Amino acid sequence: MLSINNISKSFGKIDALKNVSLDLDVGMFGLLGPNGAGKSTLMRTLATLQLPDSGTVNLNGVNIAENPDVMRRTLGYLPQDFGVYPRMSAVALLDHLAILQGITDNDGRKTQVESLLKEVNLWPKRYSAVSTYSGGQRQRFGVAQALLGDPKVLIVDEPTAGLDPLERQRFLNLLSEAAEDRIIILSTHIVDDVRDLCLDMAIMGDGEIVARGAPEDLIAKIDGKVWRKQVDKDEVEALREKHQVLKTQIQKGGVTVSVLADKAPTGSSAGFKKSAPDLEDAYFAHLNRFV
Repeated sequence: MLSINNISKSFGKIDALKNVSLDLDVGMFGLLGPNGAGKSTLMRTLATLQLPDSGTVNLNGVNIAENPDVMRRTLGYLPQDFGVYPRMSAVALLDHLAILQGITDNDGRKTQVESLLKEVNLWPKRYSAVSTYSGGQRQRFGVAQALLGDPKVLIVDEPTAGLDPLERQRFLNLLSEAAEDRIIILSTHIVDDVRDLCLDMAIMGDGEIVARGAPEDLIAKIDGKVWRKQVDKDEVEALREKHQVLKTQIQKGGVTVSVLADKAPTGSSAGFKKSAPDLEDAYFAHLNRFV
């Protein structure tokens, strides 16, 4: 059990985290929010790369600020950006990282390196320099290094940004398989990543947790309240002034506007049709504090 209790973190006048609390158990947990919401600050705090200004983080009842090795011994961490030695092959670099983690048994280390490279489908390119990998291949290598030592907590920060659809799906499949016996925290601003993978999630904005629950439960809160209409581009601002606009999507022939309302807009705003909500609608509704 990973228990986050009222942690706050400021950088000068910027409050990056504001009394964040979460209890996490085995499985995939999605942390969804825009850039600048505080997600990376939270991930770095959980990874013991920085201390919170207040509050505590406990792993199985142990305060990780006071005993950081308790987390570090069982943590796999894939940050947004990670560097590699430009001339080292995947197999050599993964072996080197395993040694740095304290995996000193030669046979056991070799077996683990080979197994992980096969698991992330990089075995055919094991002798290629990681610096020559595509974005998706590099992210899969990142998963391999994060899984060294069989960690029980895995943190992945914005892992699919910039990946093509095929590599994104390969990456998400890897995470899904890895979540069967460990806590995985998927921090992202991409709604589809959370929708496709997570049974539990939270929405974060301005350093705060604004909603928590299963994706379908967050969607259920706005069921029957989402209305859509295609309008001309010059009508959008007037609608924003009158209604709780969730999102606008430019499409052929105009802009589709989605609003949150208990009943169909009338008068000059007539013409909206009730629509089944999706997770993106729920995300914007909670992020903007409409619900």
